[in-house]
Amino acid sequence: MKGTHPPTLLTIVLRSLNGECKALRGSTVLVATSGGRDSQALLHALAWHHKKMGLRLVAHGVDHGLRPEAAAELDLAQMLAERMHIPFARTTVEVRGGGNLQARARDARFHALREAAANSNAQFIATAHHAEDRAETVLLRLLRGAGPRGLAVLPPLSLDLARPILRASRAAIDAHVERHGLPFSSDPSNTNRRFARVRVREEVLPLLRQLDPQVVLHLSNLADRLLNLRESGWDNPDDLQSTDP
Repeated sequence: MKGTHPPTLLTIVLRSLNGECKALRGSTVLVATSGGRDSQALLHALAWHHKKMGLRLVAHGVDHGLRPEAAAELDLAQMLAERMHIPFARTTVEVRGGGNLQARARDARFHALREAAANSNAQFIATAHHAEDRAETVLLRLLRGAGPRGLAVLPPLSLDLARPILRASRAAIDAHVERHGLPFSSDPSNTNRRFARVRVREEVLPLLRQLDPQVVLHLSNLADRLLNLRESGWDNPDDLQSTDP
């Protein structure tokens, strides 16, 4: 009996647009781009499907002013957007060095993206969070002592934020980028182990995968279950108890 191949990124995005992110259909969506591998894959996959889904897409990149290479990285995003006939724009913000740099940069980025979405009459902002991102976030929250509410992270759709590739693995994204010859950049901060997320990505998750190759799926399922409980009002405390021995 032949094994089944995992779904491609294009299939995952189509399922998302027909399911968890179906609210995007017929709307204007601002695609958050950085020139990195994940956002390039997201932009390409959404552009591939946008006509059949009735989507109007605009792409937008944010330069945090932290690295001189960022402008060239956004040039790659612009190149792909133009190749896919998607309007592209960028915003430069100022994020000063200091403590909690990644959080402050993220806040500045989303503020700029929401301004750009308003200027483009976009109802939604699509970000390139994928399955490993979600697993990392669950683990980071656990390490910080979060409870059930704090572990209900990164829903596929939340208010104006959509995550159409949330069910995609990093391997599926890598395969899509290679198959379609997408240009992309690599942000050195993504391998800088002074950031807790990088250590979780490069040290903790690989160790957990040795214990269970499906750990990313399990962590994502945990987040889904807690999101469902949150939406139902947390009215059954027994649902928060593990039934495993």
